[in-house]
Amino acid sequence: ASAQQAEPQVSPEPVPPPTPAQTALPSLVVETDTEQKKKSAAKKQKSKGSVASSAQKSPAATSEAAPPKAPAAAVLGNLPPAYAGGQVATGGQVGLLGNRNFMDTPFNQTSYTSKLIQNQQMRTLGDVLANEPSANGAGLPRGAAREQPSIRGFGLSGSDIAINGLYGLTGSYSMVMFDNLERVEIFKGLSALVNGMSPGSGVGGAINFVTKRAGDEPLTEITTTYASTSQFGSVLDVGRRFGLENEFGVRFSGGYRDGNTEVDDQEQRLSSAALGLDYRGDSVRLSADLMYNNERDVPEQLRFVYAPAPTSLPALPKATLNSAQPWTLVDSENKLAMVQGEVDLNKHVTAYASVGASENNLDLIIAGPIVNNLNGNWSAVARRAPQVNENFAWQTGVRSNFTTGFISHQLNLSVGGSDTTVERSISSGPAVLSNIYNPVAAPNPNLPYLPLAKNSTLDLFSYGVADTLSVLNGRIQFTAGVRRQEVESASFNLTTGARTGGYDAGAWTPAYMLVVKPWDNVSLYANRIEGLQPGTVVGSTFLNAGAVFPPFASQQHEAGVKVEWGGFATTFSAFEITQPNLITLGTSPFQTQLPNGEQINRGIEINTFGELTESVRVLGGVAFIDPKLAKTQGGAFDGNTAVGVPHVQVNLGGEWDTSFVPGLTLTGRVIHTGREALNSANALTLPSWTRVDLGARYSVLTPFAEKPVILRFAVENVFDKNAWLTAAQADNQLFTLAPRTFLASMTVSF
Repeated sequence: ASAQQAEPQVSPEPVPPPTPAQTALPSLVVETDTEQKKKSAAKKQKSKGSVASSAQKSPAATSEAAPPKAPAAAVLGNLPPAYAGGQVATGGQVGLLGNRNFMDTPFNQTSYTSKLIQNQQMRTLGDVLANEPSANGAGLPRGAAREQPSIRGFGLSGSDIAINGLYGLTGSYSMVMFDNLERVEIFKGLSALVNGMSPGSGVGGAINFVTKRAGDEPLTEITTTYASTSQFGSVLDVGRRFGLENEFGVRFSGGYRDGNTEVDDQEQRLSSAALGLDYRGDSVRLSADLMYNNERDVPEQLRFVYAPAPTSLPALPKATLNSAQPWTLVDSENKLAMVQGEVDLNKHVTAYASVGASENNLDLIIAGPIVNNLNGNWSAVARRAPQVNENFAWQTGVRSNFTTGFISHQLNLSVGGSDTTVERSISSGPAVLSNIYNPVAAPNPNLPYLPLAKNSTLDLFSYGVADTLSVLNGRIQFTAGVRRQEVESASFNLTTGARTGGYDAGAWTPAYMLVVKPWDNVSLYANRIEGLQPGTVVGSTFLNAGAVFPPFASQQHEAGVKVEWGGFATTFSAFEITQPNLITLGTSPFQTQLPNGEQINRGIEINTFGELTESVRVLGGVAFIDPKLAKTQGGAFDGNTAVGVPHVQVNLGGEWDTSFVPGLTLTGRVIHTGREALNSANALTLPSWTRVDLGARYSVLTPFAEKPVILRFAVENVFDKNAWLTAAQADNQLFTLAPRTFLASMTVSF
């Protein structure tokens, strides 16, 4: 359970009332962040020692301080404060270990704040991953509906996303609108011990969405948005606290966007609403979430399968050209309810529990193209494939702290599980022929919506225990733990209802983690952790469709160093992850999938965030990954590069509060993705590409608002770079980089 105290306000602090001389002006430019920092007493006392002291004394951290009632073991109402610059937090939730400062975390984790979400005008997970050098998935157009991100070279599905610490509540196409998120926590690497097993195959990492809570200061905020080519929208965000001690909180966030996307002839409608309730008592904390979101894309955006034994890549089509059939669509509707609670049994022990349920409704009318030649001709079969996921998830546990002699302990126990039932149907239509350069519209096949039938079930259960032993005032911390993970899966024939496959398996997954802090501002860490992933059900496009493979066991070894420079931090990580791999054999449409071989990713990550100076902020880094295949079928692909993993990736952004125009902040980002293998045979390699994003933010005081109005403008892919992309572990899949995209928004607070 990790719903937490929200950032009281994402808008800049109110400026003092204008002087008589200023009131003669039609509008006033407010102070920049830099000018406010110079006046802050906390900034003057900023320590260059430990990260905790430096973060708490930064202006952003001071404004987000958690209520003093929350004990150290609490997660609810105990949101880690923002780090200097306000773009990321000083820490986040590390599963059953609770909230941890990033210098005390034996992993590489980044927690992005709502301030960054709003300033970067994020709407999709790809927008967040654009800041992550270890993640791939920022290149897709926003209208692509189903995202295919990866972390450390391993693919993630929508079900690898947790909401307030609970897995199993999101579907593969689920889009959680970012308007109602307080934090997005990106956990890099295996997390089986701390997070348990996700319903997907999140070997490379995990993602946790933290929903908003009402802050101590009243908030009423309206944001109007624009995205090219003609998508307009608005977002309402309201938060209030009630009671003698502000113990009751209510936060509502809702948004609606509609219009044409950056690609030709596509319309996208996005809507969301979320209500967050919470109670902060002396020893009891409660919260509840009700969430709804809907995404409708007409037509879909295509991903191509390049079918022939390729010797060269087809020429790139125009980036704005969408060759999907005009009658195709993706319509996703998601509803979620969640309740969480914490009770302090005494000053050393906190018990917690959470339970949630969701329903993901998906209607797909698709014609997935198989490109047959270099001329761009493609063929497909029209299909309608509606699907409903019914999900239930829960967890409970105890966090405690005590001492034995000179050793401090943080003992944590956790039990949880999730159940997912998938119902679907498939109706097929005629064959469709078209071309990626010169689309040909086929007649609408008017595919019927057939009754849904049970397709699969997935039941996960796990329990774990971990103890963190600390000596020398926390300078040496050793964590040892183990989790028992059990998974039961079954698949069913859609026509007869007969069970076609399944398994019931389990495994113990131990983990060992070490943190050593030789100096206050330096943290050395290492971990060895094992994980278990649910087995894969072979998709309908393969000859062995419906086959169910048993769970996969993976291993990770990682070591790194984190340095805090007093408002600016860097992390250096080296890792090796081994995952049993699926191999695709044959050529379409006569392909099969088999659980043969391994994928071994070895890599180095360098991350950075914070303030270089009082007016300059940086965020991002670089990753180098060597992804290799081993033990493949007949040794055919041994030593080959794994699909969709760039050897080098750079994601580096910055902000500058200008001095020549008070209130103006200039922003920029560079994303460079190196060469990637298109298939396991390594017959083709996709060229590297580089994207440049530029933007500006301007704060101004106007006569009609009590607080500053914030204007934002950004251009993504400024030079309209076009490139072929692929996805991790997806043989021969091609799609194009999102074209130049314009974004604008205005936020008014009352």
